[in-house]
Amino acid sequence: MVISIASQKGGVGKTSSTISLAAGLARKGKRVLLVDIDSQANSSKVLLHNYPQITKQQTVFATILERSPLPNHETGVPNLHIVPSHILLSNTDVELTTAIDHREERLKKELDALKGNYDYVFIDCPPTLSWLTINAFTASDKVIVVVSPGYFELDSIVQISKTIKEVKEYFNPHLELAGFLFTMSDPTVNSKTSLQILRQTYTGSVFNTVIPRNTDLRDAHFNRQDVFSFNPRSTAALAYNKLIGELFDV
Repeated sequence: MVISIASQKGGVGKTSSTISLAAGLARKGKRVLLVDIDSQANSSKVLLHNYPQITKQQTVFATILERSPLPNHETGVPNLHIVPSHILLSNTDVELTTAIDHREERLKKELDALKGNYDYVFIDCPPTLSWLTINAFTASDKVIVVVSPGYFELDSIVQISKTIKEVKEYFNPHLELAGFLFTMSDPTVNSKTSLQILRQTYTGSVFNTVIPRNTDLRDAHFNRQDVFSFNPRSTAALAYNKLIGELFDV
């Protein structure tokens, strides 16, 4: 199963959720691949301690721009591999806009050749609705949309939902919305109201599991670890473990 983790707005916990789901399943014995197509490369920097030495040819840049096979690397987490990203991916929209091939399928073509080796594949999407995001959605079975508290965060859902619908119509008829994941939850009125509005607006599409705002996530990534290796008893680790059970029944 290939799952894109997406949001139109940055800073909502998208990358933290991708790393946590991938690492959590890998620690349960599943074979997992994380494909990082966010040019900020935060997933790559956390999971690959030698990331500064990796060249652009050893990243997803080579696949999207040069149509090379996906270069997957082992991480420090058993059973978890990663296809790292590169800062130069930020330039891909210019090239893909003028490309005459099936530009939306560059990732899918190479991922199809590789995904049989894994139980789950997660794609960390950029926080923009670009050709990279369209590549991710075209290659995916499902999309998890990450939402945090706030008016602008809720408002961004409309556009990303439209993009999912358009990709399903034009490029990938099997694409499904897995659901909305509410993150960075805290005891404030803003947080409670945002979750209430989300559940009322998208009835049945919001996961039961809510991810709390937790400094252990930030500290784990600062130490280049997933939250399960940093503090498996943290509220974030417990919440992501619950989400894995809700999503994958493991």
